[in-house]
Order: sequence, then C-alpha cells, then structure tokens
Amino acid sequence: MRSLERHRDVGAYALGVLDEADAFRFEDHLMECPECAAHVTEFGPATRQLLLYRRATPRSVHPMAQPGPRFLDRLLGEVANRRRADRRRWLYAVAAAVVFAVAGPGIAIMASGGDVDRTQQVAATDERSGVWAQVTSEDTVWGSQIELKVKDGAGPRACHLVAIANDGTEETLTNWNVPKHDARASTMMGASTLHSNQIDKYELRSNDGLRLVTLDAP
Repeated sequence: MRSLERHRDVGAYALGVLDEADAFRFEDHLMECPECAAHVTEFGPATRQLLLYRRATPRSVHPMAQPGPRFLDRLLGEVANRRRADRRRWLYAVAAAVVFAVAGPGIAIMASGGDVDRTQQVAATDERSGVWAQVTSEDTVWGSQIELKVKDGAGPRACHLVAIANDGTEETLTNWNVPKHDARASTMMGASTLHSNQIDKYELRSNDGLRLVTLDAP
C-alpha cells in the first residue's frame, strides 16, 4: 500500500470495511500520522449512526427501502410537538423577562434562585484499566444529550457507553473504536431516553465484555 493510498483509506478503516491485512498496515500508519488519527475520530459519529441503523433494521428490510407515509406522518408529528414545546419555553422566558423588567431589582434574588442548571458532569479514572472518562449530560424534552470524553491507551478495541437506570435497566448511548496505542482524549456524542435524575451510573465497556470504568451519576 502506497503512502497516498494509506491516507485515502482512513474512511474505509473508520467504517470497518478494510480487510485484516490492510487494516493492520493502516494502524501502523495511524501511529505516525496525526492527520489520519484526527480524521478517524471525525468519522466516529457517522460510524455510530450506521451501526445503530444496522442494529435497528431487520434483516428482511431492503437496504434501499423507503419510509412509508405513516412513518413520515409520525416523524412530522414529533417535530411539530417539539417545536410547540420549544415555543412554550420561549414564551415563558419572554414572560419572565417582562416580569423582571417591571418588578425591578427586588425580584433578582427570587429569579436567580429559580434557575435550574440542566447540565451535569462526572469524571473518573479506573486504576485497573487506566481508562479516564468524563460524561457531560444535558436534559432535554425527550431525555438527555450526552458528551463523552475518553483517554484509553490500550487500543485497538471497540467500546460502548452504557447508562444504568435507577431501576437497573441498561441503555447503550454511543459506540466507538479506540485507535492502537493512542492515549489522546477522544470526544463522542450520544443520547439517552432517560433524564439525568433517572440514571444511577454510567459504564464504559469493551465490546468483548470488559468493564473499563464506572462513573456514578451526580
């Protein structure tokens, strides 16, 4: 494989479609090429979305299948509901601003005390695995948006982040591939149907079942 071809293979490697020999050679190149390492990380969101689509799609569904009208109607309905909820929050914010402007400084203490920070953050390092992780969650109408930062120098390996609810149920939030011998921080985005107060803890696991680090929810 020529040098230029190695650069061109970054997308195929990130999507896991290289054969074993080419993947091995590309990993050697990856150790010496910061540009390709950055591109592999950039392909992470697309790779996760394709994996989620594959897992959620029955094998009987044709790859080029198109959504039916009922599915589109349901999606449009969910978008409309989301927009109505966003509009209500905007109107509440405007009303609060008007009340604040009319009432003056006397209401300042009450206003500041009623603010709710919807963002929570927790970080931890596992002494056994050496993996460091930081999870930042932000509550939304439908659940929570998740940002994950990881430092893991024991790659290559495939991993995933799991949220464990207060009732013990589990939900996979995001998946990623750890490059070979790369301990730099990587950032992944994910989402959960659970709100932050419904999550007991987060666990980073390798796809072969190894528990890498546990983070207790704030």
